[in-house]
Amino acid sequence: MTFYSLGSHPGFAFTALFSTALSPYLSPRTSSVKCKGCFFTFQTSFYGVPQGSVLSPLLFIMYTTPLSTLISSLSLYHHLCADDTQLFLSFHPSDFQTNITHLQNALTQITSWMTSNLLSLNSCKTEFLLIGLKRQLAKIHNSSTSIGTSQSARNLGLIFREHLSFSSQISELSKSCYHHIRALRCIRPYLDLHTAKTIDTSIVHSELDYCNSLYYGLPKYQINRLLHIQNVLARTIVQAPKIPTHHSYSEISSLASSF
Repeated sequence: MTFYSLGSHPGFAFTALFSTALSPYLSPRTSSVKCKGCFFTFQTSFYGVPQGSVLSPLLFIMYTTPLSTLISSLSLYHHLCADDTQLFLSFHPSDFQTNITHLQNALTQITSWMTSNLLSLNSCKTEFLLIGLKRQLAKIHNSSTSIGTSQSARNLGLIFREHLSFSSQISELSKSCYHHIRALRCIRPYLDLHTAKTIDTSIVHSELDYCNSLYYGLPKYQINRLLHIQNVLARTIVQAPKIPTHHSYSEISSLASSF
């Protein structure tokens, strides 16, 4: 990243004072690695920002702003999250081949922009996911295409599948939550109720609450899988048996309402 590359974008206008302050920050600097008291040869860095700098995220957003402008000019919806770029394209099954050609041309231009700006498009982590109804996807899968599709893809930690069933996501979530619940069950006898609730909220319920609005409208059997996690968690917190008595049932009900 250079100061010239930031200042060349028409959307940025730097004052003289800002330019004077930022230019030395991005100008070539020397660095060295110290290992067991020995310094390696100093090397000059012509690009990038100091590692761990508080300005790094902001400068990276500024640096990739022209990429957002380019994608918008290609009539594509997109999200940029740090170094993750997502493209969205809606089309009718009968227009599949035309839109795929358009998407491939867009990827070519994006790759060219990245190359000219010292970035790289990681083809190993590039995934193409088709989302639609079964009858819509059947028409597409029966047609010839030169691009390979993925059955699922991760988006900000969530697993999306072609039918948006979220079955894989709930399976992964259940696996993670039950792992934490088993660990909590081991130490529960040594914790008071308040501490146990705090651990529950920070570790297990934070996972259940993450983007939980996406689960709205899912089939009842999927929702029941999430409810079962909460029930097991509540029994672990109040140290209730698998078949609760009336007293333990009241405690579980009270705890569940507090969630």
